[in-house]
Amino acid sequence: MVDDIDYLILNELGNNSRTSFADLGRKINLSASAVRERVQKLEDNGVIKNYSTEIDHSKIGYGIEAFIILKVFSGKLKLFISDANKFPEMQKAYRITGTQNIHMKVTLKNQLHLQQFIDQLIDYGDTTTHLILSEITPAKSNSF
Repeated sequence: MVDDIDYLILNELGNNSRTSFADLGRKINLSASAVRERVQKLEDNGVIKNYSTEIDHSKIGYGIEAFIILKVFSGKLKLFISDANKFPEMQKAYRITGTQNIHMKVTLKNQLHLQQFIDQLIDYGDTTTHLILSEITPAKSNSF
């Protein structure tokens, strides 16, 4: 069971997962050891699945981000899902409902790289590509 204090912890970790237990405790008025125990419980119960690093891909040579929606050809969905790990360009991918099957967020070096990536996807189905112009970051007051 997740209580109000756990929600405060989750919200703070959502803002910065590297926040120390001591800093978390100061922000929510708990001891560092109490915070550590609660975080451990949240991890053990699968509420906190992982901690991640957000990378600015443009600073490492990947200047294009895009959403690609794939309408998989009949009989190719399982093949695409099993092959998905072969595409390092894919940052995230979701199986979705509707007329298309897969929604991907990809990072690519340039337009040629985008073209080559789409050419690989054509074996699996029809693609629709949306270039990402910028990210809109909503104000965070509460994650919940």
